[in-house]
Amino acid sequence: MGRLKKLRNLIDSLKDKASLIKATLSITKCHASVNFAVLHATTHNPSPPSEKRLAAVLNFGNGSRLTACACIKVLMDRLHDTQSASVALKCLLTIHNVINRGSFILKDQLSFYPCSGGKNFLNLSNFRDNSDVETWELSNWVRWYAGLLEQSLMVSRVLGYYFCSCSYRVDNKDKEQKVLSLLNSELLKEINVLVDFTEKICEAPDSLHVNSLVFEVMRIVGEDFMLVQSEIFVRVVELGNRMESMICGTESTQFFNVLKRLEDCKERLNREDNDGFWDLIRQTKKKVLMVREKREEMRLVVVTMGHRDESVSESARVRKQIADSGQLFKSIEFK
Repeated sequence: MGRLKKLRNLIDSLKDKASLIKATLSITKCHASVNFAVLHATTHNPSPPSEKRLAAVLNFGNGSRLTACACIKVLMDRLHDTQSASVALKCLLTIHNVINRGSFILKDQLSFYPCSGGKNFLNLSNFRDNSDVETWELSNWVRWYAGLLEQSLMVSRVLGYYFCSCSYRVDNKDKEQKVLSLLNSELLKEINVLVDFTEKICEAPDSLHVNSLVFEVMRIVGEDFMLVQSEIFVRVVELGNRMESMICGTESTQFFNVLKRLEDCKERLNREDNDGFWDLIRQTKKKVLMVREKREEMRLVVVTMGHRDESVSESARVRKQIADSGQLFKSIEFK
C-alpha cells in the first residue's frame, strides 16, 4: 500500500510539472501567467496553497476585466477537469479566497459563471476520487465545501453584498441602520438564507483522515460563521423589537421556526462560544411564544364576546317578535 501511494504521489508530481510546462507554452502571455498562477495554487500536494500562491491568483483581479475573466475560467476549468480530491479542494479554497478577499471585478466574474444555465455553477455533487480510502473520504469534503460556497453566494445575492468580504466589514451600528429600512418579509427572507448557510456548515463530514488542507478549510469556514452570526444578530434584534406592534401571526410563526432551526444548529455544531448570540436566540424564541399566546388569548376574548353579542341580539330579536305579535292581537280585538 505504501509503495502504491509513493508511486501515485510521483505520478501526481509529474502531472503538475507537465501542466506547468504546458502553461508556459501558451499562445498569449496573459493566459500563460494565469495558468501558471492557478496551477501553482492547486497542485496535487495535499497541503493548503501558500499565501504567496493565493495572492498571485487574487492579483489578476486588479487588472482588466478580460484578465479577471480568464483567471476565473482557468480556475473553474481546473476544478471541473480534475479527478483529484486534493486539487479540487485547493481550487475550492482558492475560490473561497476570491469571495472573501478578491476584488469586485474578480468576484463579479465568479458570481456570473457560467453566463447561462440553471445549474449550480460548481456542480460537484457527484465528485468521487476512488484512489484510496483517504481520497474517498476527502471527496466528501469536496462535495460539502462546494455546496457551502454555493450557499455563500446565495446569501450574498439575497443580502445584496458579500457578507464575508474584507471590503465589506462594517460594525453592528451600520448594519442596524440598514435593517431598519427593511420590511418584515425581507428580514425573514434574509434570516432564512443565513440560517440555511449555518445548517450547511452543520453538514460537514465526519472523517478519520483530516489533513492540513481540511484544517485550513475549516478555519476559513469558521471565520465566515462568526460573520454570519453577526448578520443574524442584528436582524433577530430588529424583528424581536417589532414583535408586539408590527409582526402578524404568520410572520411570527415563520420567525419562531427559523429561530428553532438556528437553535438546533448549536447542538449540531457543539459550540459554546459567543454566549450572547445564543442567549439572544433563546430569549427571542421565548418572546415570540409569549406574544403568540397573548394574541391567542385576545382572539379568544374577542370570539367569546362576539358570541355573547350574537346571543344578546338573538334574545332581543325574539322579544321584539313577541311584542309585535301582541300588538297584532290587540289590533285584531279592537276591530
